[in-house]
Amino acid sequence: MTENSSASTVRLTVAEAMVRFLIAQRTKVDGVEVPLFPGVLAIFGHGNVTSLGHSLEQHRDEIPVWRGQNEQGMGLAAAAFTKAQRRQQIMIATSSVGPGATNMVTAAGVAMANRLPVLFISGDTFTSRLPDPVLQQVEHFGSPSTTVNDAFRSVVRYWDRITHPAQIISSLPHAVATMLDPADCGPVFIGLPQDVAADAFDYPVEMFEPVVHAVARPRPDIDQLAAAAALLRSAKRPVIIAGGGVHYSLAEAELAAFAARTGIPVVETVAGKSSLLADHPSYAGPVGVTGAEAANAVVEQADLVLAIGCRLQDFTTGSWTLFDRETSFIGLNAARFDAGKHRAQPLVCDAREGIVELDAALADWSVSAEWQSAHRVERENLDAFIESRIADDHAWPPSYAQLVGLVHESATPADYVLTAAGGLPGELNINWRSKGIATFDCEYGFSCMGYEISGAWGAAFARSDGQVYSMVGDGSYLMMNSDIYASVISGKKFILVVCDNGGYAVIERLQVGQGGASYNNMLKDSTGTGSEVRVDFAAHAAAMGATVLTADSLASFRTALDAARAADRTAVIVTSVRDSDWTEGGAFWQVGVPEVSDKAEVRQARASMDAGLARQRKGV
Repeated sequence: MTENSSASTVRLTVAEAMVRFLIAQRTKVDGVEVPLFPGVLAIFGHGNVTSLGHSLEQHRDEIPVWRGQNEQGMGLAAAAFTKAQRRQQIMIATSSVGPGATNMVTAAGVAMANRLPVLFISGDTFTSRLPDPVLQQVEHFGSPSTTVNDAFRSVVRYWDRITHPAQIISSLPHAVATMLDPADCGPVFIGLPQDVAADAFDYPVEMFEPVVHAVARPRPDIDQLAAAAALLRSAKRPVIIAGGGVHYSLAEAELAAFAARTGIPVVETVAGKSSLLADHPSYAGPVGVTGAEAANAVVEQADLVLAIGCRLQDFTTGSWTLFDRETSFIGLNAARFDAGKHRAQPLVCDAREGIVELDAALADWSVSAEWQSAHRVERENLDAFIESRIADDHAWPPSYAQLVGLVHESATPADYVLTAAGGLPGELNINWRSKGIATFDCEYGFSCMGYEISGAWGAAFARSDGQVYSMVGDGSYLMMNSDIYASVISGKKFILVVCDNGGYAVIERLQVGQGGASYNNMLKDSTGTGSEVRVDFAAHAAAMGATVLTADSLASFRTALDAARAADRTAVIVTSVRDSDWTEGGAFWQVGVPEVSDKAEVRQARASMDAGLARQRKGV
């Protein structure tokens, strides 16, 4: 590194300049200035170790680097970290080019679907092409500038390959702005070719001066606000759907106050769960396919839906069959794309500021006592249903719901619970009653199996208080488990509950429920001669250094939870669980059932599907 005589520039390698720039980015969390990029999850290879890795080592006191075990796991941990931080800080994930890079593509998809900022930096092939083909390079005969890193284009908000040292002067600020934009927020990819990463350039010194970022809070347009307020005033049975945008805007307190004053019932999406505490008088439960029948009953009666920070995914809308055809929508969302879905009256703004201004525009308006009474009856039905599901029926193995009930009983308001994919999202979404705000993460935007363990590791970086609980099925555990070891060596503890039901039971449920035969999902009917062999999950987790506990009764499971909380490292509780005892939600879901079939069961399933589709709301 050299500086010129006027000290207006400093000569650095591209890798060094990137690291210094990232360190200089700051933000405020709860009024305290902190790094915008608090750490790097890395697996080094020949494409990123000699330049980027060297620079990171030189700045290890300013930006710590944590060793991952799998590149996909690192990306999932980074996404879970920023979810737990409600998008206030951003983790970096870096790999070499080749399989390391392509491993991260799935994690980028998770971040993209869930609107989460993650910075992916991958090595790339030489821009000079003189040593081509290099180790791990996939050649495209008719497109020599294409590399495997182009695979990221469909799963990031901002994509760039640095082919000249000067490019990072403009590219890096654009990348940061994208990750902080409330409307376009999402993951960013930067490809860093090996030769360019090592090249030096005279960079302006102001590029490395600290910058404290504040996320913009756009206010609503006056006319859109007036139109939304008029719609609400005319509604008889309005409902609020709270989505993930409530968390990302830190709008939970404003939502609680608005709902309490107006009496509007609030249902939550999977991403929006824990926007309200379960004991809030307006809380009506989880909505949709993985929601509760009682909460869906409230939505089905609604003549107006105020969707706040919600992208209206099919699991939220029951594939657009959950609403009356005459129901009107207001889309309060920072993203114009989401705000206007299904001919909604758009209210394009920050969630927190939009709620505050909408509340003021409504003055003393509130819903009728009859509507408040109606949704409270359904809330009582929901509580009674949950109690029936989590109750001990003195049979073993237990249901998912019973295990969720015991974890919930053990948890404090400071604890954080996480899951993804399979049967657990429905079980936790319905049976978990939030004790703390922003204490729930179910990755159901991309529904990525394997998120449960890596995501728990990432959440543990973000949570300074309480415990992180993760519940995982045997199928997801087998897909990705090495971050148990990553958590042990990094000292980032979580409590993992491994629920072994002998296969991909929730998909088998769908397979059989739509007229098919059980085939290749449960271990007992998998193709092969060794399907009777079972994995010893306890021994496997112990081999990775975790504290391991097992349960053979609900009493011993409760004891194991206490021991796991007291453990000094990641604790894994292994238990069997029933393979076909599910908590029903009651909403329709559209899947592809064959239109013609020789099987009567499939024809019957198709007829049921067609009947459901007859209720589907057509929209854009």
